[in-house]
Amino acid sequence: MKMKTWMTTLGMPALCGLVLFAGCGGKKEETAEQPAAAPAAAPAPTPIDPATAATVSGTVKFDGPAPAATKIDMSQDPACKGTNTAEAVVASGGHLANVFVYVKDGLGNRTFEIPKEAATLDQSGCKYHPHVMGVMAGQDVKIVNSDPTTHNIHPTPKDNREWNESQPPQSAPLDKNFAREEILLPVKCNQHPWMKMYINVVKNPFYAVTGPDGKFEIKGLPPGEYTLAFVHEKLGEKDEKVILAAKDNKTVDETFKP
Repeated sequence: MKMKTWMTTLGMPALCGLVLFAGCGGKKEETAEQPAAAPAAAPAPTPIDPATAATVSGTVKFDGPAPAATKIDMSQDPACKGTNTAEAVVASGGHLANVFVYVKDGLGNRTFEIPKEAATLDQSGCKYHPHVMGVMAGQDVKIVNSDPTTHNIHPTPKDNREWNESQPPQSAPLDKNFAREEILLPVKCNQHPWMKMYINVVKNPFYAVTGPDGKFEIKGLPPGEYTLAFVHEKLGEKDEKVILAAKDNKTVDETFKP
């Protein structure tokens, strides 16, 4: 009788609270762990009709006397070649080498397949070859040491992961990649301070690097209006607009001054 009176006095809300409290002190029921959400699949590459693909090409010129090549003293390492020249501005006959040309804007939300073939960066004569290169984000870069001395490859990016790795002579190539777009990503060698080069990481395959004749060519573009960026490590960047129709073949030249 007393128990009944006590329960009546407490009322149903309080009784529920007591039941919940008692449950907290009991053994906790095990619940199945929820599986982690699967990562979103990468969007499929946007197809380009080869029957309508266009080409843009041209020449990058240097307006002014070519600067005298800076001599590099390599004597600190007997395995290197003694004296060489820097590659900051390579101009000959009014043409400018080592200009990175790429489609900066105009492709919208198109996506592209990452090349399965790795880009090769060689170390020979205690210099990087090439001095300027382009890759797509996520593409492998095979780094080779062809010298009879140890190098220490050290990219110093702003938007990608920095790393610093030694590579003895005749060792296996290093396989690396860069996840994010970044223009003029510097690479140096901690063993040989004169060794410098630049990797340009882009989201599309439409890029080129000018040779000693200043020429470039970019093929396979879908019709559209684009911004081409011309980027040089010392002379800066210049942008040009170009409109490409189906099967177009247009020339876009650019000029840099000292």
